Amino acid sequence: MPSNQPVSRRPVLLLSTGHACVDVYQGAVAALVPYFVSERAYSYAAASGIVLAASLLSSVVQPLFGVLTDRRRMPWLLPVSTLVGGVGVALSGVMGSYALTLAVIALSGVGVAAYHPAAARTARAASGAGHRGMAWFLLGGNLGFAGGPLLVTAVVATGGLGASPLLVVPALAGAALCLAALRSLSEVEPAAGAGRDNGPKAGGTAVGSGSDDWRSFLLLSGAVVTRSIVFVGLAAFISLYTQERTGGGATAGTIALFTLYLGGAVGTVVGGRLAGRWGRLAVVRWSYALTVPAVAGVVLVPGPAIYLCVALASAGLYVPFSLHLTLAQDYLPGRIGTASGVTLGLTVSVGGV
Repeated sequence: MPSNQPVSRRPVLLLSTGHACVDVYQGAVAALVPYFVSERAYSYAAASGIVLAASLLSSVVQPLFGVLTDRRRMPWLLPVSTLVGGVGVALSGVMGSYALTLAVIALSGVGVAAYHPAAARTARAASGAGHRGMAWFLLGGNLGFAGGPLLVTAVVATGGLGASPLLVVPALAGAALCLAALRSLSEVEPAAGAGRDNGPKAGGTAVGSGSDDWRSFLLLSGAVVTRSIVFVGLAAFISLYTQERTGGGATAGTIALFTLYLGGAVGTVVGGRLAGRWGRLAVVRWSYALTVPAVAGVVLVPGPAIYLCVALASAGLYVPFSLHLTLAQDYLPGRIGTASGVTLGLTVSVGGV
């Protein structure tokens, strides 16, 4: 079970900010598609291939990196994977052919995949295996994902695809933050390590003790898949659906999508706090139970009240987000990296499909 013991906040803050610098590239790929279509005359099928190369590869490969970090101590993987993720996207706008563009986007996906299991392990150590620290770590990723389109608009909309190398800046910042987080964690671990798991380390993070509960882990993975189905469905169609329901045009759709992401950010932070008081499983169960009428409200409630239903549904789906990860890590205490890779990657991609 998580210890929730007091630990230094600095490593958690550094990791959360670094997470934002990595996940900005997940949001940036889709935002680049319109520019590929307009400047290079890519077909929609070709553009879809680019998105698929980044998202599917990133999600499916994550468990493999999780297994690798369970077996070897690789703290260097955090800054290196951050740089790889950023460099791939930064080069995509200056590649001379579709094949090369696809290759560097895929390279970015591999970098993102390598980052998450190692970072989740390190965040577990930095937070003392607590709920709140993990919630802040995941919040950074949510904000980075949402900021990807803004970054692309600021760079590519003004300078065209030829300006894409400037997109590497967040990766450089993220790599520096990863190094600072690892350094800070190494300084506080001797003092905060008493009472923690004393198993072998990988990526700077202690591996928990105890037997692996695969049955509970598989049941939890199923819950993550179903959550992903609901959220991806909302994210994909809520903008168009809101325009149709309210007659408010593109602005109404944009507000609905922003509300969906904002509710997710709030829910991620609130989930860690609620779990500290009521327990993780209780919070997860009640959150999903309350999400059912909220999603029904999105379909049934008329007029502007749809925005309230979207916010409640998003918050309900994201309150369990960080709790899924800490539960998965506790169910597989001897395979923290594997648990992180499956929970953050594979189950999400399956739900997306």
